[in-house]
Amino acid sequence: MVMGEAQLRERMQHPVIQERLVVTPLLSDAQVKGASIDVRLGTDFILMKRSAAGPIDPMAMRTGVLDYQERARVEVGEKMILHPNQLVLGVTLEFIQVPRDLMAYVIGRSSWGRLGLMVATAVMVSPGYRGSLTLELANLADTPVYLYPGTRVAQLVFHQVDGASSAYAGAGKYTGPVGPEFSKLSWDEDWQAIQRMQPEEM
Repeated sequence: MVMGEAQLRERMQHPVIQERLVVTPLLSDAQVKGASIDVRLGTDFILMKRSAAGPIDPMAMRTGVLDYQERARVEVGEKMILHPNQLVLGVTLEFIQVPRDLMAYVIGRSSWGRLGLMVATAVMVSPGYRGSLTLELANLADTPVYLYPGTRVAQLVFHQVDGASSAYAGAGKYTGPVGPEFSKLSWDEDWQAIQRMQPEEM
């Protein structure tokens, strides 16, 4: 069941901190409306290096992540250009705390989508998540588009979780960030097994 505005506001004022939905700071009361909460684009970004040597190797990410990325900061009032077919990682201005009985989907705002901007290709926010949300921002249009930190770029739609949830409990790969985080695909246990199967280089 999708939570409506009244339910969202009630959970955001819940007296028990473990059951309270936290989305802060809210710069406008209008960010909570209908059945969603609007979130704004933060000031920190991760850009993929166009000069990276060779393809991205998910297995080498733990030690070679700086070979593929560089960080940038764009203050509120400034703008950053996103070129066609370019992917950058942004972050929400807001810090999110999701109770264990809720989960959320991140959905790009249609006003941005009509300009060719795809937001949050990884769309689920797990029960118990705490931190700012990394946003995958991709320009699918044929022309560049400017990104403005501080503007509403996506919305969170919350659902009640049926049954008990073990949640993140602080052990998730992306728990507690306050800035954008690069892929931690290499942290998956699957990669350790795959690595053992690879033939040794002569």
